[in-house]
Amino acid sequence: MSERIFEKVVQSDPGLLPELEEFIIGIAEKYNLDKNKFNNLVLSFSEAVSNSIVHGNKLDKSKKVFIKVIVDGEKMIISIKDEGNGFDLKSVPDPTKPENLLKDSGRGIHIMKSFVDNLHYNFTSTGTVVVLEINLK
Repeated sequence: MSERIFEKVVQSDPGLLPELEEFIIGIAEKYNLDKNKFNNLVLSFSEAVSNSIVHGNKLDKSKKVFIKVIVDGEKMIISIKDEGNGFDLKSVPDPTKPENLLKDSGRGIHIMKSFVDNLHYNFTSTGTVVVLEINLK
């Protein structure tokens, strides 16, 4: 199967989240993911895009979020890039520690790591890229 690429660029507007979820759902449906992988992908994608809009770009509508989905026969690789200043991944508190269990936020990275086959970040001078990978088989 040949590689397919899907791209989308949007303003940092949380009102666009439903449209972006439909974007990833439409792609995922083409590849007949089983129900668990499908749900895990959509949840992780939504969390990553929301983080880019809210935390990365600080809700600044003049900043963009760049989404690129690459699908080959084996896996789906989703890159979500914001135009923010990045963050220190090591300083993100572990949400499974007792002192963090009741906090209102801070679980997104942990959830994404649990639901995709690979999660990593690339910090660049022009923004942060989160990369989600999910095996299709």
